[in-house]
Amino acid sequence: MQQINILWADDEIELLKPHILFLESKGYDVSTVNNGLDAVEEVKSKSYDLVFLDENMPGVSGLDALNQIKELREDLPVVMITKSEEEHIMEDAIGSKIEDYLIKPVNPKQILMSIKKIVDNKRLVTEKVTSKYQQEFRNIMMSLMDNLDFEQWKSIYKKIVYYELQIQRSNETGMEEVLETQKTETNKEFAKYIEKNYLDFLDYDNPDAPIMSHTLMHKSIVPELGNEPVFVFLIDNLRYDQWRFIQPLIADLFRVDDEDMYLSILPTTTQYCRNALFAGLLPADIEKRFQNKWSNDEDEGGKNLHEEEFLNDLLRRLRVDAKTSYTKIVHLNQGKDLVDDIPNLFDNDLNVIVYNFVDTLSHARTDYKVMRELAENEAAYRSLTLSWFEHSPLYDALKRIAEKKAKVIITTDHGSVKVTDPVKVIGDKKTTTNLRYKTGRNLDFNKKEVFLIKDPKKAGLPTQHLSSNFIFCKNADFFVYPNNLNHYAKYYRDTIQHGGISVEEMMVPLIKLSSK
Repeated sequence: MQQINILWADDEIELLKPHILFLESKGYDVSTVNNGLDAVEEVKSKSYDLVFLDENMPGVSGLDALNQIKELREDLPVVMITKSEEEHIMEDAIGSKIEDYLIKPVNPKQILMSIKKIVDNKRLVTEKVTSKYQQEFRNIMMSLMDNLDFEQWKSIYKKIVYYELQIQRSNETGMEEVLETQKTETNKEFAKYIEKNYLDFLDYDNPDAPIMSHTLMHKSIVPELGNEPVFVFLIDNLRYDQWRFIQPLIADLFRVDDEDMYLSILPTTTQYCRNALFAGLLPADIEKRFQNKWSNDEDEGGKNLHEEEFLNDLLRRLRVDAKTSYTKIVHLNQGKDLVDDIPNLFDNDLNVIVYNFVDTLSHARTDYKVMRELAENEAAYRSLTLSWFEHSPLYDALKRIAEKKAKVIITTDHGSVKVTDPVKVIGDKKTTTNLRYKTGRNLDFNKKEVFLIKDPKKAGLPTQHLSSNFIFCKNADFFVYPNNLNHYAKYYRDTIQHGGISVEEMMVPLIKLSSK
């Protein structure tokens, strides 16, 4: 264990000799001073891991010394020790960001427990996380051999994300490779599950099908309408792990009533998933019902220009008499306008807000070198999402909603996955450009490497040509053409993509919140 250096400042330091000897016997290095001024000078001249500071010392008081120490080293943990139990002293100390507060007389075991709680906490947590994950690793791998249903898949994915975030927070790099291996195995088995069940799930009346893009509104959102206004925030391309990373900020504002997931349709792209979500229809049925308002992959122009019309049509079909609003946020100023408009939205029964930033972030990570460096790996990508959210108008809007009674639903249309392995495909000039799925005529590919849908109608997908079919990448694969293969394989490897089959893309958050 690395040597822990402790500074103890007390004007009666000689009386504490037994405590100091006890700590030294436990392997801690303890330096002592008998006034606040010397404590500040010690922090200037030497690196310490923890400071014990007596509150009532002559000259520079403990509280004054505390403020000066924090100015020098804000990250240095300080434990305040005092004879006084006066509330204002405790509040002043806590307000100055102390890590612990002890009342004299203190005994050696109290001191030791305080040290372990503060200094050894990270090491102990890391060891516990590693031990628990090693056990859970075996359990998850055994579970993958079973014939899992969607609820069991949700449970496995939640466990993997939980340990992924725990390992990230503990900086235990030794377990990252093990977890990546498990994610790979999970996605291999999940792809088999999708290939076996997907077409059956698309049946609107299938009672065994999970909630999916085209059934989300009428099965999970419309039933929430009632006495309080409902705000639905659809954050484009928000993965479950990203939700878990921003969850503590939102839990400060709302009660988290339900932390669920639903299954995105294929392809896992905005064009297909979000239109299906708002229309309550599969893409082929949208094309039938709304002539000239469905755009195929090869068509020019925007692919999601009629979401509000689709939503209103769905509510009419469901005979929902509700006052609604629809807002799409693409630019920062639109987000700021939303914050100002929140009080007016409380007059509506249902408010749908589409927020596009996370999808923009994932594409920017592919297209711009500086973004690749900022979000070098999955942990950095999550941290970047958190940093954006914390300073975004979206967070400000949620704060304003939290001031009054309302229900809030946070969800998305699809997720994304980091791709690593190129898969060859050959197609004509009209073949789609997406790296995770392809549709077009005369596609040439290895059938073992893809999920093939020969008849798009069976998957609720529009048929662009009589000979068109769809192929989807699985796991962490991405499509490349044989021409200049090495260049494109290198360029797109380790980028964030969506459109195919993985737990990260298809199993997406569906979070229900209520006012505290």
